[in-house]
Amino acid sequence: MNRALWLGLAGLVIASPLLGTDPTDSSTAPATTAAQDPSTPAPWPGARQDRWRGFVRHRFTVDGATGWVVEPRQAAPGKPWTWCLEFPDAFTERTGVLQLLEQGFHHVHLEVGNTFGSPRALEQFDAFYQALRRGGLGPRAALVGISRGGLYAYRWAARHPERVACIYGDAPVCDFKSWPGGKGTGKGSPGDWTQLQRHYGFATEAEALVFTGNPVDQLAPLAKAKVRLLHVVGDTDDVVPVAENTAVVASRYRALGGRMEVIHKPGVGHHPHGLDDPAPAVAFVRESFGTR
Repeated sequence: MNRALWLGLAGLVIASPLLGTDPTDSSTAPATTAAQDPSTPAPWPGARQDRWRGFVRHRFTVDGATGWVVEPRQAAPGKPWTWCLEFPDAFTERTGVLQLLEQGFHHVHLEVGNTFGSPRALEQFDAFYQALRRGGLGPRAALVGISRGGLYAYRWAARHPERVACIYGDAPVCDFKSWPGGKGTGKGSPGDWTQLQRHYGFATEAEALVFTGNPVDQLAPLAKAKVRLLHVVGDTDDVVPVAENTAVVASRYRALGGRMEVIHKPGVGHHPHGLDDPAPAVAFVRESFGTR
């Protein structure tokens, strides 16, 4: 039987990680992985091991930040992976990452805090990517940008489009003038706006307002690299208004020849993130890696 088909069928019969497990369980994982075999080089040197949603997780330090890698029970060919840039524990059951873990995808995160995709955070993401590659993960990621995580995902993707298979944005911030700046119709967040300017090194607000490194400004490299985009948005979102964020990305990306799908949730605001049935997000990621 074809190996890829066998792995796909096997993924259907593995028990759900949510059944009989505590999602917050951080107990030491059983010694069942290749990384724990003394004869096998450890892919994550110095890592501490615990559990995340029933899966083995490895935590280690990269460029001053804590990174973690959640491993599937059986890795898919090529070791594809998803990367939630921010809020990795928010609405997890609704974003499809658990289903992808069951189907052989690794899942990763780097804890850079509330830094809004700042230049320093991008440097840390670069170091993390190199660590992931040394650990054996595939060359391209599926980025998950939840809310302000959209800034992190898109800014890193524009920096390295060849490292990105797709971006799943969930109510993503695509222009920081909209949020946290609040310069449009949204609520904004004055405290976050001040913090963002500090992280980016802007001397004045005026400097921030003319910045051309927002996701809405950096779509051409992604379109050229044929990075696929999916956004899930609530049509009544007054925190990250669709018209100032996703709608701008969709118009500009399609004009550049890029492929983008937008799933609208009528009557829904900024929360809850994700979908009642995340199957469309799962299918989107799998198709972006050439699998179904």
